Order: sequence, then C-alpha cells, then structure tokens
Amino acid sequence: MYPIALTTPMSKDLTDYGFEALQSPEAVEKVLENQEGTALVVVNSVCGCAAAMARPGAKLSLENEKRPEKLYTVFAGVDTEATAKVREFLAPYPPSSPSIALFKDGKLVHFLERRHIEGRSAQIIADNLRSAYESYC
Repeated sequence: MYPIALTTPMSKDLTDYGFEALQSPEAVEKVLENQEGTALVVVNSVCGCAAAMARPGAKLSLENEKRPEKLYTVFAGVDTEATAKVREFLAPYPPSSPSIALFKDGKLVHFLERRHIEGRSAQIIADNLRSAYESYC
C-alpha cells in the first residue's frame, strides 16, 4: 500500500474531474454488475505513465460530444480489494495499471492496457478513447 499523502493528489486528479472513486469490492459490484449504459473505469496508479499519459488522456477524452455516462476509478496499490474486483470485470485481460476500460451495458467493449498507454501521449490516448466513444456511446 502506498502512503495516502502521496496518492491523495493522484486520486483527486480524477475525482475532481467527476470520476467516482470506488474503494470497496461492494462499490464496484454495485456499479458494474447489471450496469446499463456506458461507463469509463480508470485503474489509477502512482507510475509516471499514469501521471503523464493515462489520467490526462482520460480527462482530455471527455472533451467530446459523445462520452460515457458514468465515470469511475480505482487506485491500484491503494484500493486493493476494489481493484481486484474491477479486474474480475476486465477478464480475460491480465492485471494492468494504469489501464482504462469502457463498458456498455455491463460488457467490456474497449480496453487500454498499460502497454497501450506507456510511451504514448495523452492526446493519442484521448483520441483512442474518443474513437471508442463514437462507436459505443
């Protein structure tokens, strides 16, 4: 587990932008089981690619006419049980943080693993997500 003083600003980067933090397995189940409509879930992380690419890319992607109806986040290494529960919904993909998932009507329809985030700009990530929004939102 990471020190809360270190991770709070990283969490607020998304929650201040309208993402709801899911901090327990029950909270994850409540919003993802039988989920209707579209939802974006960001698996947040302390790594540099989360700070420079994933979080900014996710936020930038929302500056779009079509966008997910719900926004959620879990923090890997902080909300460990909630993150494990989200990862159940991300099967068959292996654990990856950071990562960004788009769900529609309870089904995973688009997923950016860490390998799709590292080395790419926030703009490239935003454009990738916007393309998914055009298809599913």
